[in-house]
Amino acid sequence: MGIGMAVKQEELTKKTEENAAVGHVGVPVTLHGRELVPNQRIPLNLDWVEEVRVNTSAVERRAATIPARRSVKKDWQAAWLLRAIACMDLTTLSGDDSAERVKRLCAKAQRPLQDHLVKALGIEELHLTTGAVCVYHAFVETAVKALEGSNIPVAAVSTGFPAGLSPLAERVEEIRRSVEAGASEIDIVITRAHVFNGEWNALYDEVAAFKEACGAAHMKAILGTGDLLTLRNVARASWVAMMAGSDFIKTSTGKEAVNATLPVSLVMVRAIRDYAERTGMSVGFKPAGGIKTAKQALDWMATMKDELGRPWLEPTLFRYGASSMLGDIERQLEHHVSGRYSATYRHPIA
Repeated sequence: MGIGMAVKQEELTKKTEENAAVGHVGVPVTLHGRELVPNQRIPLNLDWVEEVRVNTSAVERRAATIPARRSVKKDWQAAWLLRAIACMDLTTLSGDDSAERVKRLCAKAQRPLQDHLVKALGIEELHLTTGAVCVYHAFVETAVKALEGSNIPVAAVSTGFPAGLSPLAERVEEIRRSVEAGASEIDIVITRAHVFNGEWNALYDEVAAFKEACGAAHMKAILGTGDLLTLRNVARASWVAMMAGSDFIKTSTGKEAVNATLPVSLVMVRAIRDYAERTGMSVGFKPAGGIKTAKQALDWMATMKDELGRPWLEPTLFRYGASSMLGDIERQLEHHVSGRYSATYRHPIA
């Protein structure tokens, strides 16, 4: 290895340590210099919900500027992409899922990059993994066993995913079964009709019941934003889910016709910011569905950095619901170290 390459790798490693450290021990969570604590359930404040206003045209104009501006380049881009991997919920939620597919996904989560890329980037000591593996309840035990010793959490989609229309008692029991099977994160689905009808007490009680059933497991509340019709509905649902104790709010199941978009994400992260300012508590954010490229990963990370700051680039407060995006990130990192793009088939997921 030449001196120039050695220096380049040393610089990348330093930048990666600053921008792409993995795991669940994050930096102190602060906003505007104020240290925040993890979210806890508080009484429903209907005044906060009713006073929500969203300037849709302004949000859309702001969102349009994010992918249009100049992105990070070279070593900094590589470090940001490694951070994106650390914040990824590697997911398989297909009707033809099998135990073998889940095991392959778990192997990929533990070694998301091929060995030659890890060596070329000089990041062996980072022990890079994805943020979590997300599966249906039926495969929680399989995933837990496959990830044993890795410290990678297993997330289970629950509560009648993706529609969320099964009886409440069944949805609560499904959460309990997933936690008992070893899931340390639960992605729940709200009843969208509560939002359409303005039934904020019903929505609050539902999410609070789900959170109680989660126990010590972290809960991500899926709002199904593609079904909520207006950005104001998205903001109001975000506020209610946070007051009910959600650890994360999540855009979509990935099964809607429209999933994560930048305008919706802006509304949700600004709700998180306003909630933190009012309560002193932090809530995480997870965009899911339709995020497939490395460039999109950078767009969402830039949004988090701009709107909420550095602490929201930690896996404890930011996750992507994605799998196919990992292949494109690998291709970009391959180009970074070799100057050439590799074929997509060389970077299998599961």
